[in-house]
Amino acid sequence: MRQSFSPQLSDAVAAASLDWSQSGKVARLWAHDKTLWSDADEDRWLGWLDIPDRELEQQARFEAIARDVKAGGYRDAVLLGMGGSSLCPEVLSMTFGPQPGFPVMHVLDSTDPAQVKAIEAAADPKQALYVVASKSGSTLEPNIFKQYFFEQAGRDGSRFIAITDPGSKMQKLAEGDHFGLICYGLPTIGGRYSALSDFGMVAGAVMGLDIPRFLRGAVEMARLCRQPDVANNPGVSLGLALGTLALHGHDKVTLVASPAIHDLGAWLEQLIAESTGKQGKALIPVDREELGATEVYGRDRVFVYVRFTPEPDAAQDDAVERLAMAGHPVIRLEMQDRYDLGAEFFRWEIATAVAGSVLGINPFDQPDVEASKLATRKLTDEFEATGKLPAEAPFFEGDGLKFFTDERNAAQLPGTTVAEVLRAHLNRLGVGDYFGLLAYIQMNPAHETALQTMRHQVRDSKHVATCLGFGPRFLHSTGQAYKGGPNTGVFLQITCDDARDVAIPGQTYTFGIVKAAQARGDFDVLTERRRRALRIHITGELEKGLATLQLALTEALS
Repeated sequence: MRQSFSPQLSDAVAAASLDWSQSGKVARLWAHDKTLWSDADEDRWLGWLDIPDRELEQQARFEAIARDVKAGGYRDAVLLGMGGSSLCPEVLSMTFGPQPGFPVMHVLDSTDPAQVKAIEAAADPKQALYVVASKSGSTLEPNIFKQYFFEQAGRDGSRFIAITDPGSKMQKLAEGDHFGLICYGLPTIGGRYSALSDFGMVAGAVMGLDIPRFLRGAVEMARLCRQPDVANNPGVSLGLALGTLALHGHDKVTLVASPAIHDLGAWLEQLIAESTGKQGKALIPVDREELGATEVYGRDRVFVYVRFTPEPDAAQDDAVERLAMAGHPVIRLEMQDRYDLGAEFFRWEIATAVAGSVLGINPFDQPDVEASKLATRKLTDEFEATGKLPAEAPFFEGDGLKFFTDERNAAQLPGTTVAEVLRAHLNRLGVGDYFGLLAYIQMNPAHETALQTMRHQVRDSKHVATCLGFGPRFLHSTGQAYKGGPNTGVFLQITCDDARDVAIPGQTYTFGIVKAAQARGDFDVLTERRRRALRIHITGELEKGLATLQLALTEALS
C-alpha cells in the first residue's frame, strides 16, 4: 500500500498507527475484544476472522460441488440473493468470466419485473441451476425469487442449491422442496463479511473457480493482518488511514479500480457503507464515478486506486497521479492476479472493522436497513389487506414526470417547470455534501449510461461526490449510510411505471408492487431522517422519461 497525503494528514495517520501498535489493539481485535468498538455485541460477529482457514479445510467439498456441476452439463446458473449474499458472486462472475465446462453465472438482486424477466430470458428455467442465498432465510427478496423460479423450473428441487445459516427458514424450505444441496454459513458472520464463507465460495465452485487457490491468498492476508506492527499490517494500516482521514473531513471514499476488476467496487460499497454509516457518521463510498479533471473535486475526498498490475489502464494511472499532485489524498493498492481477490476481500474486511473502531461505531449492525424493511412490510401488508398501495399525490408534475416528497422538502422546492424544481433541489448541495441518484428501474447498460451521464453532470457542475444506486439492491448496501450516516446527502429517487408486471406464485402482490413498496418505504425513511430527498416518477415509456429528465437536469444546472 502506497499513500500520498498532506503532511498534516500523514501526521494524523501516523499518530493513529502508533496508538494501535503501542496499545496492542491488533491483538485485541483478534481476541474479539468488543471494547475496540462500542462495547455492544461486536464480539458475536467476528467469525469472519477465522473463515479463510476454516473454508480451506473444506477443499474436498468445494471440489465435489464443482465436479457435480460440471457433470450436470449446465449452461447457466442463477444466483438469487441480495446484498452480502449476491455481491461477492457478482464480483467473481464479472472478474473471472465463464470457465470452460462450467455454467455462466447470472445474478438476480432486483425486484424490478423487467430485471426478473431478463434473467428468465438469459437462463432457460427448464435447464438452469439455481443457487438461493439467504443468511436469515427470512429476507423478502430471495424468498420471492425462489418462489418464482421454482415454479418456472417445474418444481425440480434437484436443480436448486441453498446457502443459508443453520436452522433458518430457508433450510426448512429447501428440505421440504428436496433441494439438491444445502450449504451453511456461520451465524457469527454478518452478510457483508461473508464473501470468504460458503456464500461466496460455493458460488465460486459452481462457476468452476479454483477455490483452494482463492482461499490460500486470503489465509496469507489473514496472517499479515495479525502483525502487531501496524506498518507491516496491510488491513489495519488501510483501516486506520480511512478512519483517520474521515475524521479530518475526507469521508468520500472514491473507489478507482482497473477495468479488469471494475466490479470490485460493488462489493466494497456495501462493506464500507453498511458497516460505517450510522450514528451520523460514515465513510461514503463512491463507485464507478469516472475520473475527471482535478478541479471538479471538493476537498472531502480520498481516492483508493486498486490497480491490476497485469492489465493497467494508462489513463487511470495518469488521472490518479494528477489527483495526488493536486493535493488530494490517494491510497494505491496493487493486485497481481485475479485470484488476489481473496486476499483483497480479507484486507478490506479488516480495514472496515478498524475504520469503524476509529469512528467509534459498531461496524457489524445495520439499523437503518431494518427500518426500510419495516416500512416496506407495512406497505405490502396494506396491499394484501386492501388490494392497493396507499394513495399519494404529487406536489408537482409536468412532461410525463410526477414529483413527490414530504411537506418539509416540498416547501423548499419552488418552481413552475421540471427544470426549475430540479434546480431548486440541486441548489441545496453545499460544500461537503454528496448527490445520491437512486433508481428503481432495470439495471442494464442503456439505463446505466443515462444515469451515469446525469451523475457526472451534477459532479462537474456542483463539485460534489456522486453516488449511483439501482433499487432495491442498494437498500441492502449503501442505503444504510444514506439514512444512518451524516445528513450530507441530497437524493433524487427515480421510479417508473412497469411496462409489464410479473406475478409471484402464492402471493397477492406482484414484483412490481414489491418494488413500488420498497421505493416508497425507502423514501419514507429518508424523509423521516430529515434528508433532502425528491422522488420523480416516470409515467409512460421509461427511456423517453429518462431522456426528458436528462434534458431538464441539463437546463437546471446551466
